[in-house]
Amino acid sequence: MAQAQKITPRAKDYSEWYNDVIMQAELADYSSVRGCMVIRPNGYRIWELMQRALDDMFKETGHQNAYFPLFIPMSFLAKEAEHVEGFAKEVALVTHTRLKATGKTGAGAVMVDPASALEEPLVVRPTSETIIYASFAKWIQSYRDLPLLLNQWCNIVRMELRTRLFLRTTEFLWQEGHTAHADEADAEREARLILSIYRRFAEEWLAVPVLTGVKTDSEKFAGALHTYAIEALMQDRKALQCGTSHHLGQNFARAFNVQYQTATGGLEYVWSTSWGVSTRLIGGLIMTHSDDNGLVCPPRLAPVQVVLVPIWKTDEERVQVLEVGARVETELKAAGLRVVLDARDSLKPGAKYFEWEARGVPLRFEIGPRDVAAGQVVAARRTGGKTPVPLAGIGAAASRALEEIQAALFAAARERREAASVRGITKERFIEFMQDQGGFAYGGFCGGGECEAAIKEMTGATVRVLPDPEFRSPEVPTTCMWCGKPSVAEAVWAQAY
Repeated sequence: MAQAQKITPRAKDYSEWYNDVIMQAELADYSSVRGCMVIRPNGYRIWELMQRALDDMFKETGHQNAYFPLFIPMSFLAKEAEHVEGFAKEVALVTHTRLKATGKTGAGAVMVDPASALEEPLVVRPTSETIIYASFAKWIQSYRDLPLLLNQWCNIVRMELRTRLFLRTTEFLWQEGHTAHADEADAEREARLILSIYRRFAEEWLAVPVLTGVKTDSEKFAGALHTYAIEALMQDRKALQCGTSHHLGQNFARAFNVQYQTATGGLEYVWSTSWGVSTRLIGGLIMTHSDDNGLVCPPRLAPVQVVLVPIWKTDEERVQVLEVGARVETELKAAGLRVVLDARDSLKPGAKYFEWEARGVPLRFEIGPRDVAAGQVVAARRTGGKTPVPLAGIGAAASRALEEIQAALFAAARERREAASVRGITKERFIEFMQDQGGFAYGGFCGGGECEAAIKEMTGATVRVLPDPEFRSPEVPTTCMWCGKPSVAEAVWAQAY
């Protein structure tokens, strides 16, 4: 790997460390297009594994995949006032259909052909509610057509001023679900179902513990009745919104006239939801688990789960260790594991160790002449520790080790989150907490937008969620920690990405 051993320590510069981890693991690179990134094969493989797991979860609950256009008529965004206001400053527009040659050289060799102006500009998809509801209006006629449960995997374009690999880029990949229902209760069940799927995926696959809850009005999705979210805490004690599920009410149905005939013959507007997670999850994975040696990848999402590193000095030893390595590789693949046998002659074992460690491979099996003689390999976990493993039953042993690593990563992340959480916080302590290390701060909230704005202005912290009952404090707060007025809910504040 290029520029080996140049990962900035987290304690020195967390932002630089994050970028270095991405570069050393070859997950992504900067693009010649401002604000965009190139997702490299290692990073895209993680995304593929995420897609596969989530797609299975969606389909198990009755959702189907579809695909809608990248381009949206500008007038569609204007139909839902809150929605257009929310995205107006982020949209990219297509205004012409072709270029023409100028006869000049260099950058001035072509220009926009003014004769090709579109009658109506097209918005490059910032999210798809509007274009999808135009289709829903044609497809939904009767209560028998409901619920309509669709999902699409696609790219999104939002013209961001400040970008960061995976976390916030002008173009990113995601899935977005869009559903239509006969009544409010069914739409609410859907929004909550998806929130539970996102939580399960984050915790069981990413090994990232999350809080669930509802967003405040100032933080909800533009055009939604209310927004649910999963929120995680990174190692630098900043929050990351990892996924959102929106109950849209009838707002978009009314804007696009999506009505259905009821069983009694009347006409009603559908109730709808939308929901999504993106490649931002890869950033969350990196910042939750990785260390100063590079990427630490949860086994379930690791492109390579086990790397085999044969060690030899003589040609005879090379033949022996490679023969055993090939047998182990076959057995591990038969156990359903993603395995690489690193038989390269060009690198010494130590260099191989570093390379695969920086790529986040959870488990390394070292196979030297003594191991061959002893009928074993030496297993080195990315999270630390070495132990001999007998060749007999090595597939099952590797699978158990990977399960243990997955569970240990989740437990460690949850422990860090709880250590960085403060409950029953007061205003004075809150200001001090946010100016110091930060983290999750639980306290009473009056529900007022004025308090939210003042808190953000002074501390940079926002309400991440009004937490679900599972995450609330044992003692219910009675007053707002900021203004002292009666509390309407407990809130969780944090500085965030």
